[in-house]
Amino acid sequence: MIKSFTDTVKAGIKRLSGSSRSQTPAPLTVIPRDQHQISRSNISENALKVLYRLNNAGHQALLVGGGVRDTLLGLNPKDFDVATDATPEQVNQLFRNSRLIGRRFKLVHVVFGREVIEVATFRAPPTEDHSAKVAATGDQGMILRDNVYGNKDEDAMRRDFTVNALYYDIADFSVHAYAGGWDDLQNKRLRLIGDPETRYREDPVRMLRAIRFAAKLGFTIEAQTAEPIPVMAPLLEQIPAARLFEEVLKLFLHGNALDTLRLLREYNLFGALFPATEQCLRDDPMALAMAENTMRNTDDRIRAGKSVTPYFFLA
Repeated sequence: MIKSFTDTVKAGIKRLSGSSRSQTPAPLTVIPRDQHQISRSNISENALKVLYRLNNAGHQALLVGGGVRDTLLGLNPKDFDVATDATPEQVNQLFRNSRLIGRRFKLVHVVFGREVIEVATFRAPPTEDHSAKVAATGDQGMILRDNVYGNKDEDAMRRDFTVNALYYDIADFSVHAYAGGWDDLQNKRLRLIGDPETRYREDPVRMLRAIRFAAKLGFTIEAQTAEPIPVMAPLLEQIPAARLFEEVLKLFLHGNALDTLRLLREYNLFGALFPATEQCLRDDPMALAMAENTMRNTDDRIRAGKSVTPYFFLA
């Protein structure tokens, strides 16, 4: 039994090592300060505190992901995430107002009142030499643990979408864009880094993230990124209910619930989340009209700054 488990883990790591998370570096484009619109005045003061303290302690630290993406698009990000070469334990020692979280993906939350700055250590692709306590995948390729640390170039390769592989460097105020992410941002195109089928197997929630970003940002899902989704939608059954609940809240509470509902149904994802409801919407035009009105009303309330409750649209 132990040998069987070990063989499964090794096979998973071998698949992971040979996937889109391979050692081949993603092409890097550096956009200097005078060619983008991010300034420190756009960035959370607390995120800047984290960046500068890490830098002053001798670590590399950059803003990464959605905070960079949304600021470049002229939006107001809700969160700013930091990526660093410091380990989670080193980050935790630097900030008394921090806590270590996660086993599958260990990181640090630095807490400033109601604002939380998430700090993640640069990740790298695992090899067969890494134990199951550090990196492991399941039989179908889903990442079970991902705590192999690396450098910024390696970290970019394990990000999901090219428009999320964007780093803002406070050392010279430049933006580092990997894997064509800068061009995709300009063209409002959502594209996975690496082989889409492999990336969805690693984490099926990426299919939901594709829909959320497409609806929220008005982006087009690139053809190869979109093609596997309807077939691979059943993989969401592997995801714990608590995590799916959090993702559903993100899907429907960002002000684009109606577009999100329509995209989820188009890609067979709504039925994977709510099979009985999907059957009802297919069979009863009145039910579909009511569901769409619910989403429309939710969007109107969010845009008007009013409160919403998930229990309303879930019911």
